[in-house]
Amino acid sequence: MSRLAGKVAVVTGASKGIGAAIAQQLAAEGAAVVVNYASSKAGADAVVASITAKGGKAIAVQGDVSKPAEIEKLFAETQAAYGKVDVLVNNAGIYEFGPLEAITPEHFHKQFNLNVLGLLLTTQAAVKLMGPEGGSVINISSLVGPMPSPTASVYSSTKAAVDAITVSLAGELGPRGIRVNSLNPGLIETEGVHAAGFIGSDFHKHIEKTTPLGRIGQPGDIATVAAFLASSDAGWVTGQTLIAAGGARQ
Repeated sequence: MSRLAGKVAVVTGASKGIGAAIAQQLAAEGAAVVVNYASSKAGADAVVASITAKGGKAIAVQGDVSKPAEIEKLFAETQAAYGKVDVLVNNAGIYEFGPLEAITPEHFHKQFNLNVLGLLLTTQAAVKLMGPEGGSVINISSLVGPMPSPTASVYSSTKAAVDAITVSLAGELGPRGIRVNSLNPGLIETEGVHAAGFIGSDFHKHIEKTTPLGRIGQPGDIATVAAFLASSDAGWVTGQTLIAAGGARQ
């Protein structure tokens, strides 16, 4: 399949998990991919190696997208390598849960600086490299944006903000042919979810029991939807929040 042939895609936070799966899927469909990472060079290099081993094109570029100077560097290196951007996947993010009494300014700003401000500044930089043919911005949000979870008031609010930004920017950038959509996963089995102790927990069992499709998601479940949103198959889709959660209702 080559519906993204000739396209250049930047995927933030792509050294593992959902971001890695999206980078690999976009490359499999013909895009040249910039695999962005904040600290895991080994992980990003492994994703690039997996892409190039299959004949795809990819480079790894370091950049913490909560830091404006590193966003600038990310897109300078992207422009030097590929000359343009057609697809931006804003996947980089952080989640920390805690009850109301545990919320601190540090807890708040750590999540908002990356999940919201970083996303805005990354999009700002990316659209400067999108040509007259337009492009696609895909914001990886979360089921807890429209369906907030207890003890996740700050994280849920960052993802609600992402969904609001998506609608606003779709209206603003539409005249330039740039589509903007949110892709909102439910619980996905990633390295981070394992590290957090969710797999095998009562929470995991509850999600499986209450999800109509009877399981939690895999990174590939999100990657294939992202590829659709990146492609011309979704050419009439913008300003939408697409929930990919197996029918789960948090």
